[in-house]
Amino acid sequence: MDLKTASALRRLRLVSAPEAVSFLLLLVCSVLKRTTDFNGVPVMGAVHGLLFVLYVLFWADAWNRTKWSLKTAALYFVLSVLPTGGFFAERRLRREAEDAVIASRVRKEGVVNA
Repeated sequence: MDLKTASALRRLRLVSAPEAVSFLLLLVCSVLKRTTDFNGVPVMGAVHGLLFVLYVLFWADAWNRTKWSLKTAALYFVLSVLPTGGFFAERRLRREAEDAVIASRVRKEGVVNA
């Protein structure tokens, strides 16, 4: 895995958890808006919207660089629209990056010709 691909995956991983948190907070603000006088929806909506747009941009970049299958790319996109999906995406991306680092080290040491 080259540096640009690793960077694309890292950006996607780093934005996935905050995007999930902002989605959950937006849901809480929506409930509070309807049950109390508190209205945090405009602020949380803007924050979540920004993080979601960043997620989609980073997802598209990662898909382009990693050459994911349509199934894998669709999975990461679907995870972005589920309230807690960003946490699962972050965990899976972290595992993918760790596997790539291990594979790179193995190739560098000449243990296998992968």
